[in-house]
Amino acid sequence: MGTSQYKIGALLSYMTIFLGNIVGIIYTPIMLRMLGQEEYGLYSLVSSLIATLSLVDLGFGNTTIRYVSKYRALGDHEKQNNLNGLFILINTVILFLTVIIGLILYYFSDNWFSSALSPSEVDKFKIMLIVLTLNLAVSFPFSVFGSIIVAYEKFIFPKVIGIIRTILNPIIVIAVLYQGYDSLGMVIANSLVNILFLWTNVYYCFSKLKIRVSFRKIDNKVFKEISIYSFFIFLGIIVDKIYWSTDQLILGVISGTIAVSVYSIASQLNLYYMQFSTAISGMFLPRITSMVTKDATGKELTDIFIRIGRIQLLILGLIISGLISFGKEFIVIWAGENYIDAYYIALILIIPFTIPLIQNMGLNILQAKNLHKFRSIVLLFLAVVNLLISIPLARMYGGIGCALGTGISMVVGNIIMMNVYYYKKIGLDILLFYRRINYLAFLIVINIVAGFILNSLFPDYKIFTLLIKIVILTVFYFVLMYLLGMNRYEKELIKSIVNPIRKKIIISKEKSSEQY
Repeated sequence: MGTSQYKIGALLSYMTIFLGNIVGIIYTPIMLRMLGQEEYGLYSLVSSLIATLSLVDLGFGNTTIRYVSKYRALGDHEKQNNLNGLFILINTVILFLTVIIGLILYYFSDNWFSSALSPSEVDKFKIMLIVLTLNLAVSFPFSVFGSIIVAYEKFIFPKVIGIIRTILNPIIVIAVLYQGYDSLGMVIANSLVNILFLWTNVYYCFSKLKIRVSFRKIDNKVFKEISIYSFFIFLGIIVDKIYWSTDQLILGVISGTIAVSVYSIASQLNLYYMQFSTAISGMFLPRITSMVTKDATGKELTDIFIRIGRIQLLILGLIISGLISFGKEFIVIWAGENYIDAYYIALILIIPFTIPLIQNMGLNILQAKNLHKFRSIVLLFLAVVNLLISIPLARMYGGIGCALGTGISMVVGNIIMMNVYYYKKIGLDILLFYRRINYLAFLIVINIVAGFILNSLFPDYKIFTLLIKIVILTVFYFVLMYLLGMNRYEKELIKSIVNPIRKKIIISKEKSSEQY
């Protein structure tokens, strides 16, 4: 089961990210110019609020994956069927809760944003809020099926659907903008596309996975266990939302839509960066849950923690060295000189975020062991501190101040405190982890130096020059890592991906020559 789904799933994940980034690079400046900075800021503001509203998920999406994976490992089909029904019922309740909270937010929008937004902006904001609230609410019951697909370790289908969606969504949005519609039109178009694609997961679960759903028997003991597990997942999600969403809300209240739009560009770069890490680790909760269910040792968990962490660092190392070297130039060319502060905001967010990203297998292990309570409580406290710090920093330094508050709290919580917890409570060999990555980090620094040298040789801000520098630095990075950084397992992994492709090319050439 497993290996091909993980390998192909990972490749498709990176293909989705690559296509998404390419599409975003092309699509975002077009959208910015068609909407304008203030209209884009309004769209980003309502999107941030909806991202916060998505907290009503209460952690049940992740819980579905964990518990369906657990009972699959135990071979208990009856409990799987009962769980499927239970999670659908829970998410239907969440649907109605979402609508109620959305209506409350709608009612208070005038009081919250009237000082920073014009009356017409507030009216448009409220309409977009209702549309996106309904879109989010409808998504919850359908999201169960996406979680079930992941729990069954079937990654290829959802990744292919993701690629289709990545390409189709911006085409539809640009068509809507071209017809003269504004941010409200974008919101409606995105909502319709989302609902269309939600049905594909339902079809796959019933027609391909042959799942069954039972509403007849609800095990109160299991429901209680699930509720406690989900609650602390929920706290962890709150932390993520405070880190990545509330800064824009703070800026919306204090500084207005222009500051929000600049911060949104930095957040978008941070999101792209995060995706390159979670593309791998996001698939591993079912496997880790199975390992824990079968009593895996601390050494076995440490091995997979280090192995996946090194692969993530190899990938992120290229991204962060390119961003540090060419990020300012890229943002000026891509979004315009008005967004130059987004470069500094992005670096403040991304650099400390790198360590948690290459350690996010640790979160999977915590969730599989049902030991994520400590992380959720500690990081929630630090996130609240971050929020309190960010408000005065935003008044003094704008978006850069918000980013500083987020970066400081991340170092204290996600890096220092969680590394101690992984070592003391979970038994992961954190010192061995750092010994295994320190030389890779040194090589990444060399690559950054090479990037600065390229900048000194080619200082002009032109798109062709930027592309040439990116290609040169990328080739240098791959050669540097393959010769000096990668271990035998990582080189074999590269060969296992490249060799089949090379064989197909050779066979295709031989067939062509025979026909000739």
